[in-house]
Amino acid sequence: MDDCLFCKIFKGEIPSTKVYEDENVIGFQDLYPQAKIHLLFIHKEHSKNVNEMMGNDPKQVADVFSAIKNYSEKEGLEKDGGFRVVTNLGSLAGQTVFHTHFHVLSGEQLGRFGS
Repeated sequence: MDDCLFCKIFKGEIPSTKVYEDENVIGFQDLYPQAKIHLLFIHKEHSKNVNEMMGNDPKQVADVFSAIKNYSEKEGLEKDGGFRVVTNLGSLAGQTVFHTHFHVLSGEQLGRFGS
């Protein structure tokens, strides 16, 4: 998509601090981190949310999670106390960029979901 922020990032049109890249997926630092380590992993094929991604090509979800696995093992995130993976679907859930993306949060004690 021509106007998609994340598509522009993986094409190199907008700078980012990449931490991972393979033929299908890139990972980069979030500009507004919510944890000591806050990364975003996206598939290079555009979809607007995880449901659309699953409907278009479920293998893309596996591509992203394989990338997260590779990165987290290389960086020792699991050994350093673990990490959280989150995706938002829709504005009420907090999605602000409508290119499917997965947040990887780590590096400190994370808050609980709910009460």
